[in-house]
Amino acid sequence: MTEPGTLSHGAGGALHIAVDADHYRIRAEDARSLLFYGRAIPISEDRSRTTSGGIPASEVAIEGHAVLAASGRAVMLHSRAGSCAIPLVSFRRVARGEAASAPLLPGVTL
Repeated sequence: MTEPGTLSHGAGGALHIAVDADHYRIRAEDARSLLFYGRAIPISEDRSRTTSGGIPASEVAIEGHAVLAASGRAVMLHSRAGSCAIPLVSFRRVARGEAASAPLLPGVTL
């Protein structure tokens, strides 16, 4: 694998993380908390399922968290599967919708 994944801008300002076949999400409100206040934020995975009545339902499970790196120049994404990073400049551009997507830095994958 040449790169661990991609961060992309989604509907309503949500951020989507695609790593191989896994897809994670960061809510727009959480991304703002990270960017403006430096708070750790949850990374969630949507798990769609169908109820017994055939009605689609969605479960949201927190799979990890994102934090600013100690240097303040990168966002670290951590989950049970591992960790990866994205430069803060790239994270901001995607969060604002200025860039459609940005690659995550290679290393231990998310």
